[in-house]
Amino acid sequence: MVVLSKPTTEQYSCIRKTATFPTPIVPVVDLSRPEDAKNLIVKACEDFGFFKVINHGVPMEAISKLESEAAEFFSLSLNQKEKAGTPNPFGYGNKKIGRNGDVGWVEYLLLTNNHDYNFMRLTSVFGPKADQFRNVMRDYMGAVRNMACVILELMAEGLKIEQKNVLSNMMMDKESDSIFRLNHYPPYPENFSLDNNGEDVIGFGEHTDPQIISLMRSNNTSGLQICLRDRSWVSVPPDHNSFFVNVGDSLQVYIIVARPNNN
Repeated sequence: MVVLSKPTTEQYSCIRKTATFPTPIVPVVDLSRPEDAKNLIVKACEDFGFFKVINHGVPMEAISKLESEAAEFFSLSLNQKEKAGTPNPFGYGNKKIGRNGDVGWVEYLLLTNNHDYNFMRLTSVFGPKADQFRNVMRDYMGAVRNMACVILELMAEGLKIEQKNVLSNMMMDKESDSIFRLNHYPPYPENFSLDNNGEDVIGFGEHTDPQIISLMRSNNTSGLQICLRDRSWVSVPPDHNSFFVNVGDSLQVYIIVARPNNN
């Protein structure tokens, strides 16, 4: 999830010289129509590795409450946020991203599916209010996990996998290595130049995700981009009411192996 510090048109998660992204090019999958959705998901995975889901079943109330809690966290002083620990693997990070130490214009909070573990991290930051944050996260993460299972089972059906819950079981497993990430892109200072010695300014650098899928919310924040087959970068219009799904490396390998005639 991307968290805005305040509504503004001058805040971007990623700025890159890019082509205009026509809205119709983003594959849209309506989860309330499963028979259509399973085939649309597979086609979107093959053609773009990316799609948008609507009628996803995640309550807007749960989304709004989490956004409010996240905004409160990122509004704290740096010293207070750092009490959540370094992101190794879970905790608070600022600008340096991942094991390679890539630098971006971003701060983030990485959490696990273990709510008790998260509670210990958040208690050091919020004290008695940590329980409220944990409860909000539990509701949100539970709803998103259910949505992920629906997507993965439709995907398995579309790929003609005999056991349709083989992918969703990985998500529901207690030992699942899925993670929860909150990204915050602070506003640029007034004297900050977008032209940094001729280089593009990146909020979260070019990367692929190793997982099966990544589920993302853009809030009303512009800046999300994807790379097409021809290596051109295109911008994805933000959508406050929908979720975006990005195909991870693991699923990409499976699709290539299982459906070689489409590549």
